[in-house]
Amino acid sequence: MQNKYITVLFIGFLITGFSNQGETEEMKNHKVELSLKVKAKLGEGAFWDHKEKVLYWVDIEDRKVFLFDPLTKSNRVFETPSRVGTVVPKNKDEAVIALEDGIYILNTQSGGISLLSDVESKMRENRFNDGKCDPNGNLWVGSMHLDQSAPKANLYKISPSGESTKMLDSVTISNGIVWTKDKSTMYYIDTPTGHIRAFDYNSDTSEISNERIAVVIPESLGYGDGMTIDEEDKLWVALWNGNSVVRFDPESGELLEKIKVPAHNVTSCSFGGPNFETLYITTSSLDMNEEESKKFPNAGSLFEVKPGVNGVKGNFFAQ
Repeated sequence: MQNKYITVLFIGFLITGFSNQGETEEMKNHKVELSLKVKAKLGEGAFWDHKEKVLYWVDIEDRKVFLFDPLTKSNRVFETPSRVGTVVPKNKDEAVIALEDGIYILNTQSGGISLLSDVESKMRENRFNDGKCDPNGNLWVGSMHLDQSAPKANLYKISPSGESTKMLDSVTISNGIVWTKDKSTMYYIDTPTGHIRAFDYNSDTSEISNERIAVVIPESLGYGDGMTIDEEDKLWVALWNGNSVVRFDPESGELLEKIKVPAHNVTSCSFGGPNFETLYITTSSLDMNEEESKKFPNAGSLFEVKPGVNGVKGNFFAQ
């Protein structure tokens, strides 16, 4: 994600609820620490593998998939042939990844990849971006318009067999997506809209319905990027151009908390650790002016914080 989209009009901010989304959030002195110092161009796609105790993440622009072990501080690297939007583990030896021209299975032992779906392979104006798996193990992955100026992208559901179903269209920059503990609600971000949308999710059919706006993200905070959910079904959102991650109550739309991160562009987050007590945060080293670059020398690195609430297990592909 880059900063061209900041010129998009945020008409949605005019709806009811904007006034209680301003700078009245609770500020707590959580200590954000450097987890791994690295100069990722566009770190993204954080996902905690609770079985292997490693964090999956990607550098979209540098075309790399990472497996980070917090205990040893090792960060295994797998290079990909094109930009990689997201990664979700399938098992200890495989993960699903979204490349520019389709969805692939990555072998995390050999580094080899195999095509699962060539959806959108002919849409040169788009590339795949963020995605996560639903409670039934389907990958929900969205594309983004490369010029970031028009709603020409889509959100797809990819089954374990590789069947693709278009779930939403008229998307500009598809980003964070999560499901509640009871599997009844899905939340989704199309960044330039400034909204977190909610949908009823049918766990029997893996279908969505009853679209509505759950949260309006004020432009003053930044732009909603990656997202995760905690054990209280509250949403944690990484803010591009916002120097922070924030916690929203999707039932009321209220901003509950804001945690400053030492990077200008914060891109994704995922709860990890033995009890999902640690929030891992990816960042970007792109799209900063000279002053911002001096202020945030560790931009692009992986950060962590213990926010005082635990997360939940993420869904694996084809689980």
